[in-house]
Amino acid sequence: MSIHPTALVDPSASLHPSVEVGPYSIIESDVVIGAGCVIESGVRIFAGTRMGCDNRVCHGAVLGAEPQDLGFNPENSRPLLIGDHNRFREGVNISRGVKTEGGTQIGDHNYFMCGFHAGHDCRLGSHNVFGPNSTVAGHVELGEHIFISGLVAIHQFCFIGDHAMIAGCAKVVKDIPPYVTCDGNPARVVGLNSIGLRRAEFPGATRAAIKRAYKIIYHQQLNTRQALEQLAETPADEETRRIIDFFQQSERGVTTHR
Repeated sequence: MSIHPTALVDPSASLHPSVEVGPYSIIESDVVIGAGCVIESGVRIFAGTRMGCDNRVCHGAVLGAEPQDLGFNPENSRPLLIGDHNRFREGVNISRGVKTEGGTQIGDHNYFMCGFHAGHDCRLGSHNVFGPNSTVAGHVELGEHIFISGLVAIHQFCFIGDHAMIAGCAKVVKDIPPYVTCDGNPARVVGLNSIGLRRAEFPGATRAAIKRAYKIIYHQQLNTRQALEQLAETPADEETRRIIDFFQQSERGVTTHR
């Protein structure tokens, strides 16, 4: 194990022998860090954080801090659970959980750019990109392969569907369905995430089916119930069924079209 002499690592923390810890970093008790992780300089990892393999935490990042909640009680702390192959760039700040049993959870292969913040009890899936100084409030849930641009702010309890893209400086106050691009303040659907779908190697027929589904939802002068009923009347592909399920399960309401 490579631990810089200026780093402070609690003796009860569990670090795999392959972990590297840089200068002036602090790792508290009851922390678990898996194989191949690199903790750079000036990082603070708070008690209750669990980290998988091959993560890299860059200078000044803070993981598992107390939530920025005026009603926080330390007795109610829940863990921060981190998967594998994530990259936390400079100044990232992610809160521990406090109000749900599973705490704050992060999947695999996510890239968090500088200054990103996630509030308590979030569920952030896998293969997502979070732009500089973007902010995710408490209890937000994200799917996979989502791109959040810089300076985006997402309201608490929002749900972001798979393969969505949110443009810079957008203000998100409702759920964002899968496969779309959103922009504005407040954010509105402005089209499909066409580039993201091509990069993910969605076949042309699948992209056409997604486009057809959203044309029915947003462009045929139907209310949401009528649009979903029309979509359900004909045999649907997996992506269309996922869109229908997303709208039916939304609790905050789904972002409208601009």
